[in-house]
Amino acid sequence: MKRSAGRKDNELRPLFLGPGFVKNAIGSCFVKFGDTHVVCAATIDEKVPPFIRNTGSGWISAEYGMLPCSSNERIEREAVKGKQSGRTQEIQRLIGRALRAAVDLRLLGERQIKIDCDVIQADGGTRTASITGGYVALAQAVQHLLKRRKIDRTPIIHQVSAISCGIVGGEALLDLDYSEDSNADVDANFIMDSELNIIEIQMTAEKNPFSRNDLDKLLGLAEKGIQEIAAAQSALF
Repeated sequence: MKRSAGRKDNELRPLFLGPGFVKNAIGSCFVKFGDTHVVCAATIDEKVPPFIRNTGSGWISAEYGMLPCSSNERIEREAVKGKQSGRTQEIQRLIGRALRAAVDLRLLGERQIKIDCDVIQADGGTRTASITGGYVALAQAVQHLLKRRKIDRTPIIHQVSAISCGIVGGEALLDLDYSEDSNADVDANFIMDSELNIIEIQMTAEKNPFSRNDLDKLLGLAEKGIQEIAAAQSALF
């Protein structure tokens, strides 16, 4: 299968991580996976949700949204509809789970870090870009707490990165753009730490069941992609 821009099957789209993108945010990152562009921003709330209050533990949550002109057809603002779609809720819960896996919440104290992920341009992989950029924003927020002596040691225990993979036209591909994702026989999102330990896998057979061999191929591609993304994250700190 011929990919756009002559990309190899195991090649990431051009990756860009721009920390400190939002002036008023405690931490932020403008992340680009090819033509997928997401702004991630962190804020700190000195209180936690009721279900963990008085436990001594902190919390990390995420909100996700696609701006109206982020795709080919205008997306109605969910605030106008009065409720979030099931897709939005599922993605922001995924981002929150992924980022909490990076942190020892007890060391954060009873405070919450909120990560806002706003998609300004979508071309496949918005959730994986949000997790990758969200980690950068989270790390900056933690640095802010350390500098102000709100915490005495970092609660971050490892980096978190995410990447999509899939089988399209019988071929295993890394980092799917929209045209590939929309025609995939198998679609997968891998979230890992920098040691390639798995945090979460979302994997679906869109048409026919896939084999163990297919899973192994996609896992191998994901590990290669995660290593490259983690290196780009590490270079920022």
